[in-house]
Amino acid sequence: MALAKSVDLRYDEEIGFGISAFLRQHGVLTVMMADRIIGCPHEEGIDYPEGKSCPECPYWSGRDRWSGEVIN
Repeated sequence: MALAKSVDLRYDEEIGFGISAFLRQHGVLTVMMADRIIGCPHEEGIDYPEGKSCPECPYWSGRDRWSGEVIN
């Protein structure tokens, strides 16, 4: 299923039900969620070199991943 870039998947009921079913299936007892997007999903040192900015997510270059504030 192709989705427009403007769709926010955090509010998609089908995806939410799928995530919920996956968590139940794996016996998850506690889940923490943020009220906003918290940084890029790529891992420093795994998806891109340590100490560098993620080449896939230029918005987060020079920003705090938790607040989104510009830090340099």
